[in-house]
Amino acid sequence: MAHALVTGASRGIGRATAIALSARGDRVAVHYGSDRDSAAETLALLHGDGHHLVGGDLSDPTDAAAIVDEAIAALGVIDVLVNNAAIAPSPATFHRVDAVDYATWQEAWTRMLDVDLRAAANVSYLVANALIRAGAGGSIVNIGSRGADRGEPDFPAYGAAKAGLHALGQSLAVALAPHGIAVATVSPGFVGTERQQSKLAGAEGDSVRAQSPFGRVGTPEEVAAAVVYLTSPEAQWASGAVLDLNGASYLR
Repeated sequence: MAHALVTGASRGIGRATAIALSARGDRVAVHYGSDRDSAAETLALLHGDGHHLVGGDLSDPTDAAAIVDEAIAALGVIDVLVNNAAIAPSPATFHRVDAVDYATWQEAWTRMLDVDLRAAANVSYLVANALIRAGAGGSIVNIGSRGADRGEPDFPAYGAAKAGLHALGQSLAVALAPHGIAVATVSPGFVGTERQQSKLAGAEGDSVRAQSPFGRVGTPEEVAAAVVYLTSPEAQWASGAVLDLNGASYLR
């Protein structure tokens, strides 16, 4: 049985991942940033018992340390980390270079880098060093994005943060392998989470589905299944990998 911390697990990919890990038999710390009610719903959906709810702002280094400490105290150890928490593209985070003012540009870059990249770096540092002190192995999986490779003209900070996350995972994979800690990244395409349902049901829905030759979008459960594999002992040799999970909608 593993002991997992899933960040941003209130809904969507994070929730599906927490459920899938619990179905494997893991005990799970369900992290949320502000939506405690949705995180509690995730907790109620988990298989088995011994799970824990932990909240806080991962972009604050002090809060990040407190979140990891609380998760370790609750579960005894964190030997699986899933860095899922992120600010995703939305109308509220639009910042195309030729369409917004400088203040909006600065705000988008600061917030997205803080949450989507620096937070994952800090939590990875904290979890990895706790494992090293304990002399234990484990695994870290980052949830990246195809936007890291294809570009995000309307959300360039998001694309840059995810590209940085992919690179971070590969750097950590090399550094942490001698300690028995594997690090990999899942790079999804468009995923039909709850917040995307209105877009999929609207005028853009057909064009979004047409991005893949399968004629559909991905599901949170498909991403979760990849995380379950990459955090299994059998997947240690996949350390350093970036797994494209986009239904052939973008090929590197």
